[in-house]
Amino acid sequence: MSEDRTSGEPTRGAPEAAELPAYAERVLDVADLIPPGRVMTYGDVAEWLDEGGPRQVGRVMALYGGAAPWWRVVRSDGTLLPGHELRALGHYREEGTPLREASRATQGHLPRLDMRLARWDGVTGAAEGGGGPGAGDAPGASDAPDGNDAPDGNDAPDGDDAPDGDGTARG
Repeated sequence: MSEDRTSGEPTRGAPEAAELPAYAERVLDVADLIPPGRVMTYGDVAEWLDEGGPRQVGRVMALYGGAAPWWRVVRSDGTLLPGHELRALGHYREEGTPLREASRATQGHLPRLDMRLARWDGVTGAAEGGGGPGAGDAPGASDAPDGNDAPDGNDAPDGDDAPDGDGTARG
């Protein structure tokens, strides 16, 4: 854990690091666990912690997330963080995070995250410190061609904020 979690973007008016609430510390710890090339939604993080909800996680990331890999905690629809789209897109491309290219009709022509491929379940690949398709998934994990390594066989993009799996908190 870094000593100062309050520096950098997209933090706005963050209190000093000594004032970091325990919940914020736990949210930032989860953000630090997300492997490069993978993402978790705000709701995924809350479910992983078994505490709070998407709005609370989003608030923590807005206030304190500048020194954490903030671009890996995202909206469930895969849209890029408003106001930080280009910085996030640079991180995604550098890490090889799966993207869905935008159609010409889409305003701004910005891609979205391919949530079916990029979403991390909080377990797969954690032991190796990697993640993403082909990055050395955990033993026994599915190597499904669609990139969803959920052991429960739920490969459908369901649009909710719950990670695939058995729904229990991990950690």
